[in-house]
Amino acid sequence: MWNEPSELLLQTVPRLYETEHISLQEKIIHLHFFFGSSDWYIAEYDGDDLFWGFAILNNDLLNAEWGYISFSELKSIHIQGIEVDRDIFWKPCMAKTVKKIRSCSPHW
Repeated sequence: MWNEPSELLLQTVPRLYETEHISLQEKIIHLHFFFGSSDWYIAEYDGDDLFWGFAILNNDLLNAEWGYISFSELKSIHIQGIEVDRDIFWKPCMAKTVKKIRSCSPHW
C-alpha cells in the first residue's frame, strides 16, 4: 500500500460502532483510499484490521454501499506493480459532502 496511514493517524478514526447514533449522511469520513476506479471512504476502525465505511468498486455507483472493509485486504492488492493508495490530501468531512458518495445517494 502506498502512503499507508500511521498508527497515530489511525487512532484519530472513531472505533467501530462509536458513531452509530449519527446518520449516514452526517458520518465523518476520516480516510480515503483509492485504486484505479475504486474508492474506499473510512468512517470507523476497530483498531486492528477492520474499517467501516463506503466502498465504490470499479466506479459502479449503483452497487456502492456502506459496509466492512478489511485493512489487510486493501494492503494486499498488487496488480502489475500498482497498489492501493491513501489520499494524503484528504481532510475529514461529512459523507454528504463527498461528491462520489452523494452521487450514490440521490435522496440526500
